[in-house]
Amino acid sequence: MRTGGGRALDAAGITDPVLRAAYGRCRELHASFGRSYYLATMLLPPWKRPYVNALYGFARHADEIVDNGPEHSRAEQFRTWSHQALADLADDTAQGDEVTVALRHTLRRWDIPLRHVETFLGAMEADLTINDYETLDDLAGYMYGSAAVIGLQMVPILEPLCDEAFDRARVMGEAFQLTNFIRDIAEDLARGRVYLPARDRRRFGVTRTDLASARTTQHVREWLRFEIERTRELYAYAVGGIAMLAPSSRPCIETAYLLYSGILDAVEDAGYEVLDRRVSVSLPARLRIALPAYRRARRTWSSG
Repeated sequence: MRTGGGRALDAAGITDPVLRAAYGRCRELHASFGRSYYLATMLLPPWKRPYVNALYGFARHADEIVDNGPEHSRAEQFRTWSHQALADLADDTAQGDEVTVALRHTLRRWDIPLRHVETFLGAMEADLTINDYETLDDLAGYMYGSAAVIGLQMVPILEPLCDEAFDRARVMGEAFQLTNFIRDIAEDLARGRVYLPARDRRRFGVTRTDLASARTTQHVREWLRFEIERTRELYAYAVGGIAMLAPSSRPCIETAYLLYSGILDAVEDAGYEVLDRRVSVSLPARLRIALPAYRRARRTWSSG
């Protein structure tokens, strides 16, 4: 009996047992750590899903080393792993670990530049030493590597209808990342990081001490209101790129957009109380978005 993942691998024509195991591991990582995006991915035609799982699985594996590896050795562990991963990605004869094997196959299948992976790994390495960003421009450099290049890697799989789709995807990746930064302030602070620009915090009279106190003052609310509005401006531009993708890819990205932008609504509905909790879109709300989209998506799969 084939699992959902097995059926998707069959649909993609991936029959090699080593590759199937590698893609299966990426799917497990995606399902475990990327609930909203994994749900959206299920709206893609089955034959596209393994490749998106590979992109996310590799990224998640790297992120886990940086965030949750042994504190005394995580920097060395990450640098050793990333150096080997890049070597394996460039060498079709290399064995590599499972996430690297799946990503290498995906890069070849969709002609995705290796430089995007290099840029991503550079951003992950920055997390080992950088815990604050002074300006939005400073943060943008990090987000290009940590999020925008993921969007750029996705576009070939989503089958763009024009070149502008790449820029819209880049901005969508940044909007997703900023949404995560707003939602995950407490979690990131526990790791010593504050991603949202320090200059913005000072503008609204918010300090790291204020954030650590977990008290949502009026200053904090005004600051978060500002960051949310800026993020929505990015979404307003990025969402126009959905129509620039193949019809079979649109329900997935539209759903991802609705789920992620819905996190901003949830933060507002919670009175901006994100310093002592992780706000999320409820499962019933996610299903209200995803189920009708799934029915629409199925109608597009045969036509591509």
